[in-house]
Amino acid sequence: MKKTEMNVVNSLCKLHTDLSDADIQKIKEVAKNLGLIADLNQANVFIDCPTREKKYAIVVAEAEPATTKSVYKYPVAGKFAYETFEPAVFYVFRTSKPIFLNHALTQEGKKVEQSVVPIVGTNNRTIGALIMEKDNSDKLQDQNKLQVLTAANETLSELLLGMAENSPYIPEVIEESLFIIDAEHKIQYSNPAAMNLVLEMCARECKIATLFFDYFPSLEGICQLPDELIIQEVTIKKKVFQIKKISLVKNDKNSGSFIIFRDLTELREKERELTVKTVAIREIHHRVKNNLQTVASLLRLQIRRGIPEESKVHFVESLNRILSIASVYEIILSSSSIDDVEIFSLIEKIGNMLVFNQDHDHKNITIEYTGPKLLVKSNFAVSIALVINELIQNCVKHAFNGLNEGKIMVIIQENPSLIKVQVRDNGIGFSSPTTSSFGLDIVKMMIEHDLSGQFNIVGIQNGTIATVEFPLEREY
Repeated sequence: MKKTEMNVVNSLCKLHTDLSDADIQKIKEVAKNLGLIADLNQANVFIDCPTREKKYAIVVAEAEPATTKSVYKYPVAGKFAYETFEPAVFYVFRTSKPIFLNHALTQEGKKVEQSVVPIVGTNNRTIGALIMEKDNSDKLQDQNKLQVLTAANETLSELLLGMAENSPYIPEVIEESLFIIDAEHKIQYSNPAAMNLVLEMCARECKIATLFFDYFPSLEGICQLPDELIIQEVTIKKKVFQIKKISLVKNDKNSGSFIIFRDLTELREKERELTVKTVAIREIHHRVKNNLQTVASLLRLQIRRGIPEESKVHFVESLNRILSIASVYEIILSSSSIDDVEIFSLIEKIGNMLVFNQDHDHKNITIEYTGPKLLVKSNFAVSIALVINELIQNCVKHAFNGLNEGKIMVIIQENPSLIKVQVRDNGIGFSSPTTSSFGLDIVKMMIEHDLSGQFNIVGIQNGTIATVEFPLEREY
């Protein structure tokens, strides 16, 4: 504790108490270690001394912990403490006996857990109290919750046990099968759904006072577990059920259990069918990809075996189109999705294939991509793949004639209802062809008919910008 703080202790003791100089020195010695005590106990620590009138106490020293959040927002040294709010402090003054874990109210009105030990001075007289305070609001809240839950459990127990005795009507309309069994595991009540379940599973009538295990022997282990709530999924005679067992408590004693059967058979069957369909769809995608790659391999083989030079470019373009479509299925199979394609990855895969995996007459061509990651369905992605293939292939083929290097940029943008893709290059610029371009015809057809979008291509001062826009969802 700093020298100025020790001076405060000295001043407060002289001003408000009848302590001797020797007693004040004892208080100051204890005060020196308040910081360490606060850190060690993760609590606020104080020294209170009785005033001359003995009606109040005065806080002469304090320390807040550096190891946890302080209980107080503001300093309290110099403030008075009252017995109404801190009875433990005054108990220690009167009896010189320590008291631990007592409830108190702070200077700021917060409930705390308070421990107090006496500070003994000359003539074996209690001259002050060393106080430790911890915030116990969370503990009190948990205790209140526990009390509420206990009361609710007992109320539920009384309600359900009362149902068994007084011909209930509410459970009659519940679809789940409900059983109430007593502490000896005998059935005290079963609703109509439960009666039908016993009849279906056991081919006999459900009778009161019969052991529950006589009908469902496989559930004996679950019912005998002491847990207040158990939820398990079990299979009984090829049917799947979710079993909930709620222990019923009355007068703090286990009075039986409330057991609920929920039939999950149809749900699990649908999940199984969905899994089978998912596997089937992925298998179809896998076969389509393999078939496309087989066709691509045949085209490569034909090109290597020799074809007329004027036909070679058409073979290569066809090969790229096939590989672009195959890229759609490769991305699907490499993800956890059944039929969704992330188009940024798709465009990147196609662009890298066209730019980096092919010879461009010794030209140094690079490509960059920017934009968000968006998901579209596979049939939608096939059209996008063909469009992007034609636009990038068009850049590679025509944009850099007479140049040693070039750069292609693919920019993906998402608007509230549209996807916009731009393919830019810094080449020689676009000029309208004198004859129809098969590649651009493919782009226009795909954009207008398959994607319900728009296509535009313009030449700029240093290159070309091709823009396609289409809605996020296909319009039918």
